[in-house]
Order: sequence, then structure tokens, then C-alpha cells
Amino acid sequence: MADACMPERFYELAHPMLPAERESGPDGGRPRTRHRIVLKVIWFVLVTGCRWKDVPQEIGCCGETARTRMQAWERAGIWGQLHRLLLTMLNHEKQLHLETAIVDTTQVRAFGGGEQTGPSPVDRRKPGTKFTLLVDRLRVPLVIRAVPANRSDHCEILPAVVSFPQVRGRPGRPRTHPQKLYADADFDSEATRSLLRWLGIEPHIRYRNAKHGSHLGRIRWVVERTISWIKGLRRMRVRYDRSRTSIDAWTTIAAAVVCLQILSEAIA
Repeated sequence: MADACMPERFYELAHPMLPAERESGPDGGRPRTRHRIVLKVIWFVLVTGCRWKDVPQEIGCCGETARTRMQAWERAGIWGQLHRLLLTMLNHEKQLHLETAIVDTTQVRAFGGGEQTGPSPVDRRKPGTKFTLLVDRLRVPLVIRAVPANRSDHCEILPAVVSFPQVRGRPGRPRTHPQKLYADADFDSEATRSLLRWLGIEPHIRYRNAKHGSHLGRIRWVVERTISWIKGLRRMRVRYDRSRTSIDAWTTIAAAVVCLQILSEAIA
């Protein structure tokens, strides 16, 4: 999905949102690691999937420094701002189709447990995390949520819809929710359908045990492709981090990276 070398465009977009660089005081001391180097390490870990302690020293800083900075920027909301900026740029380039949204989930192993962890029902109840992904009609990731692996899918569809981003970039008021929502049979629930209709969203959710031939897969397939792109970032295949702050940071950064790749292809 992405090269291990951070593209300059990623730094150019993220740098204005980061706090000001701190210089050495009047008494001297070791200079603080520059933001560019920290971003290079975060990008490297996301793409290669290596552990923080295995980050090569040649990159410029240790993994612990990058992890601490990544968590601080997550608490400051910087990764979310970066994701929204990229969505706005995609909308300006007419690469978003927000009237239609598709939702699906995928599970990953959570080595070491930690927050957002539960027994996986599809992996012999080993610790795992479930990612709920909401994309637009053109495959752009709008929302990624991390929850314990044993959480039912139909319980996650409404939180994903509530997190639907209000994206600017075109004239008019930003949308607060999609017109149509597509999902597979794992999300089958009449209560969910009723709530979606109450919100003004037309649900297209496949019924359990229904005969094949609904043709909903013609729309839903794009979310499977985006999930494959997310898992192409190797840090997203297996969950090593234990804190919710790190987990949420990785999901948002991964969404931003996929958006950047789509934007780069659109303007190439």
C-alpha cells in the first residue's frame, strides 16, 4: 500500500498542525528530536510493522520517542485533524461520494492484550481487536473504530454512523450522514434498520439466511478493498500496542495514509 520511506507530502500536510519545535534553552542541552524525524519513524513503523524497540537507529530517533510523541499528538487531536484535512482535499477534487456509505468489520490478533481487546469468536477465542470501517461509495475511509473482538457487528453500525465526518471542500452545508448505508448480514437487525430510517438513512442490510441474489455485493465490495489497503500497512495486521491512545492513533493515521494515496493518484 505504501513505501517505507515517508513521502514529503505527508510531512507538508502534518507539519502545520504540530506544536512548535522546541529549541535548546540558554543553558544548552541535548536538542529535541525534530518533528520530521519523528514522523519518519511513525510512518516506518506503520508500513513495516516493526516493534518500537526494533526501529533502526539510522532513521534518527528511538522508537520510544516516536511512540510518546505519537500518543501526545493523538491526545491533542492532531491525527484526526490530518484525516479531516485529507477528506476535505479529496472532496475538493470530487473524489468523495458521501451520499452512499458502506460499513464492514475485520479482526486482528492482539498480542499482549491491553485495552480494546476481547476473545475472538473466529480465532479460538484468542485476544483480538475488531476494526469497524465506514467508507464512501468510492472507497475512501471515513471512519475506523477499534473495539474488542467479541463485540457484535450490529452494535457497531450506529457508532460508526454517528462518527460520520462533516467534510467541507464544496459549496453548501456539509453532510451530517449518508443517504444510503450498505452492510452485510452480520449487521442484520430490525432495530438498527428502524434507527437508521429515523435518522433519515436508507438501510441496505442483507438479511441472514436469505437466498443469494440481493446484488448488494456490487456496492459493498469497495469496503473489502479498503480493508485490504488498511491491512497492507503491516502495523494494522497485528495489534501490539496495549493503550487505547496508541490504538486510536494507529487507526486514524492508517485512514489518513490511505486517503493520501488516493489523493496522490487523483492529482497525478
